[in-house]
Amino acid sequence: MRLLATLLCLCVITATAHAARPMITDDARLTDGGACQVESWVHLHGSQHELWALPACNPGGNFELTFGGALAWADGRQESGALVIQGKTLLKPLESNGYGIGFAAGYATQPGSAHTGNPYFYVPVSFSLADEHVVIHTNLGYTRERENQENRLTWGLGSEVQLTPRAWLIAESYGQDKGNPFFQMGVRYWIVPGHVQVDTTYGSRFGAISDQHWFSIGLRLISPSLF
Repeated sequence: MRLLATLLCLCVITATAHAARPMITDDARLTDGGACQVESWVHLHGSQHELWALPACNPGGNFELTFGGALAWADGRQESGALVIQGKTLLKPLESNGYGIGFAAGYATQPGSAHTGNPYFYVPVSFSLADEHVVIHTNLGYTRERENQENRLTWGLGSEVQLTPRAWLIAESYGQDKGNPFFQMGVRYWIVPGHVQVDTTYGSRFGAISDQHWFSIGLRLISPSLF
């Protein structure tokens, strides 16, 4: 509870990044220029539980820096956590009924293997349809899996569909050039439009749905201009 309270206080002061929670597939958008955000969520995956917080800021208008990570528990015992640091910029801003292109690169570790991180980069391309009531996101990138000494192509395909002025339906699939892809679906809802958002998702992996499914609940807070 103390940790959760600390994260909530952090969210009030700042606020997070990228393809708005809860999507894994990133978008060709940034946090508003001069503002910050924090995405935080609980990820429940069988006996493993993760608590994430990813603060991000865009001080100059076209460069967003994300720095955060996770705490993890498995079978009731704490494991090594995770770390994420990423920079992102736009090559072409997303326009209504148009498209946008970005570029992102970073370094990330996974819960349970915090000492073996992977550098990566990807290109997000987003398409706005029906006056932004439908937005499609595509990602294509590369990661170096240092633990296995392998290079992997990464990809993602996601969609956002507006259900009401405050509610959105999301669905996506993502993966690498080897192995079965993952999928995720859920909803996000603006409690305070543009500033406070909650979400929930269900996801799993094709070919192992009953064994690798997860559930998440998230909170996203976006600040007014700070810079």
